[in-house]
Order: sequence, then C-alpha cells, then structure tokens
Amino acid sequence: MKSIAIVGAGIAGLSIAHAIRKLAPEVRVIVLERGQRAGGNIRSELTKGYLCEWGPDGFLDNAPETLALARAVGVEHRLLPSSDAARRRFIYRHGRLNEVPTSPVAFLSSPLLSVAAKARICGEPFARSRPEGDETIFDFAARRIGTEAASAMIDSMVSGIFAGDARSLSLRACFPKMWQLETDHGGLFRALLATRKRRRKGDAVGAPAGRLMSFDAGMETLIRGAAEALGGSLRTSSGVESVRRGRATRGVVDLSPAAGFTLATAGGTVEVDAVVLAGPATESAALIRPFDADTAALLAGIPTASLAVVCLGYDEQAIAAERGPLDGFGFLVPRSENVRILGALWETSIYPGHRAPEGKALVRVMIGGALDPEAVVLDDEQLIAIVRADLARTMGLKNPPEFVRIIRHARGIPQYTVGHLARLERIGERLQAHPGLLLAGNSYHGVSINSCIAEADRIAEGALLHVRATDQRLERVS
Repeated sequence: MKSIAIVGAGIAGLSIAHAIRKLAPEVRVIVLERGQRAGGNIRSELTKGYLCEWGPDGFLDNAPETLALARAVGVEHRLLPSSDAARRRFIYRHGRLNEVPTSPVAFLSSPLLSVAAKARICGEPFARSRPEGDETIFDFAARRIGTEAASAMIDSMVSGIFAGDARSLSLRACFPKMWQLETDHGGLFRALLATRKRRRKGDAVGAPAGRLMSFDAGMETLIRGAAEALGGSLRTSSGVESVRRGRATRGVVDLSPAAGFTLATAGGTVEVDAVVLAGPATESAALIRPFDADTAALLAGIPTASLAVVCLGYDEQAIAAERGPLDGFGFLVPRSENVRILGALWETSIYPGHRAPEGKALVRVMIGGALDPEAVVLDDEQLIAIVRADLARTMGLKNPPEFVRIIRHARGIPQYTVGHLARLERIGERLQAHPGLLLAGNSYHGVSINSCIAEADRIAEGALLHVRATDQRLERVS
C-alpha cells in the first residue's frame, strides 16, 4: 500500500490528511505530531467558566473549504455564528474609540480621520500607479489613500491580522486579492464599482467578506473533530527527528525517486512514499538542513512575530458602569497612538452566552508583535500592569479583572516581508531536486485558518501525483 507522511498536526496537516483520504482512500496517511495534542496554536481552554482561545477565535464563512471540512468531520452542527454586534469594529485614535465607518455617510461624519485625510481618500482614483518591485502594505496604502489613513487604519489592521509592521510586510504576499484588484482595475474605487456590477449579475467575484463563525466550544472543536476522524492515522507524541530519502532493504539503501523516504521518530522509523512537512518553516528547515542546507536557510529566513494573549474576565455590570456595555467586535490600536497593546476582542459580545459565565464578560488582549518583541518575555505582573493601564486608557476599565489567563507565543505569526514571494519561488525551484517532499502550513501562502485549509487539496494532489508517478515508473521497469 502506498503511503504519505504528514509532519505536523496543525490545521494544515489535518486538512491535508483528510484531503488525501478524500482523493485517494487507497493511500495510507500517517500524521506525525511532536506534541501531545493536535492543533498547534488552535486551542480552546475552558477555565473557571471562561473560554480562552490560544489562537484565532473564528473564521469567515465565505471559505467553502473550511465549512466542508467541518461537515466532513462531523462538527458542522456545532458551528456558532457571531452576533450582529461583531460587525461594529473600533480603532483607538485621538484618545477615544472610533467606530470604523461602513457607509459613505458614516465615513464623512466619522472623527476617525481629519477632513484633509477624507479628501485624500476621495482622490484615490487619481493616485499614482504602482512602482516596480515588491511594495509594502503601508506604501501601497499611503500611495492610494494617503499617509494619515494608512497610519490610522491600515497599520492597525495589519497589527490585528499579522501582529506585524505594515512598513515591512509585502502587499502581494499578505493581501494578494488587493494587489490583483489594483492590477485588474487600476484603483480601489474602480475595483469596488466593478465588483458591485458583478454582484448584480450574480457573479461570485466581489461577494461579501463573510460572517465570522466559530464553534460552540471554541475553534478547537474543529481540531478535535478532524483528529478523531483520522483515528489511528494520527500519532501524537511522535516528533520526527530526521527525514532522509530512500529506504534500506536488507542493508542496501535505495536512493531512487521511487524509493520514498525514511523518517526517524522517537517510536522508530517510518517508511513512506511521500512526505508533507506541515509545521512552521523553522521546524521544516531543521529537518531539511542535513541534506539541503541552502533550502533550509531560505526556510529559516521566514521571520515570525512573537505575541502574548491576555484573557481577562470582568463582571458585566461593572464594565457597564465604567464605560457602557460591550457592543462590538473590539478595537485595534495604530502604533502612532503610543499604546502598547495591539488591540482587544470583546469575546462575550462576539459570541454571547458561549465565552464566560452568566453575568461576566471576557476581553481578550493582544500584545507584542513584530515591533514589540520584548512584550512576550515580560513577567506576569509586568504584563498585566501594562494591559490594565492600556485598557484603562482605551476603554476606561479601571476596576481589576476577576480572572486572568496569559498565553505566550514565542514563535508567533509568520511575517511575509518584502521579498517573500521571491523566496517562495526559490524554495519551490530547489524542492524540484527532492520529488515527493512538499511544504505546507501558514508560513507560506496565508496565515489564516481558511488559507491553510484552502491549500489542502493542492498539497494533497501534489503528494498523490508523486506517488502515482512512482507507480508508473515501477510498472515500466517491471
């Protein structure tokens, strides 16, 4: 029986395993995970009635692949849509929380931007064309909508998604659809008009961004469903120590492309026909380094941004007395505001009745990122003091929380800096020398859950293509 090993049981590895089973049920899949559980940073921890998400707290339902996976692993009935209040999002600027405008009328009356900045946005159709080479997100935004809007809105958005620096991240790598819109239409306003026309004609292009979804017991529900559906094919506490091409038969090592790979694990060796390295790029680099130091160096060069997540529980009435009820998604903070936290999610407003005990509120704060790597190594007392001071300043929350849980991600979120796509191209060229060895995960083509799951079929097809090609070569030889 042909076999494929997947190294890493994060959402990428799990979804690829299910894709292989769907496309080729006759092929044996082995998922090897170093940790004691699957899921990586997708983890939902229930403590004292508060549900703390270690990583993402949801996904947008405009991704059919994610919904299909939930259905395939039997957790579709546990999907939980966000509340309508979650559509209200805020940016802290000028000493107050400003709701992000969602209509032209709201935009004109919003205090978020100055009159001059609003006028500059209205001039977007006349912005200068794209320069040659890879462009940062900030440079793109400043060129199209002006420096003030880029600093206030785009900078904070990038902090919220990537915990990154908009002045370093590549637009095309991070937001390829945005890059393509400018390519196709020459500007954002023109693209908006074109996509509205397509919507009226029933074209899926330009459809709404989707609604935020989670599960009744948090995002780990999807992980558990996917892991349980794999059964014995998933092996936790099975870290891969090394990967080498070929198999040894009676002391003779076959190094031909058809021979496959041998993986050394704590539990022994595993021989397979193809390997998908689905962990962080730095871990994949360590496995590749013994036989391809140059490719390993390219992988190790993909930076990450460390991050701390601080979950705080409050009495709802106490919050209401200080600032009024939590009635939105939360807020982000531009770096120019001299506030250290990146932002906060109002979890019990997003998913009422599912994130805290009755009468309590859960606020989840992010701190650290590419521009503040020291935050993640602060001790608990220092971290809580900074978070409380920033929440007092931004939200007016001065009473101490009743519950605190700190989660630290030293490796954090991959950063698609300028040159990322060129790096990926070089990695792809070098991997041609290692047929049957593939890379997957959020280090490459998208950091979101949806992006990782959407890649699963492509990666699975690539592994199966190699497996079937080796079968054909063996048939010709015989």
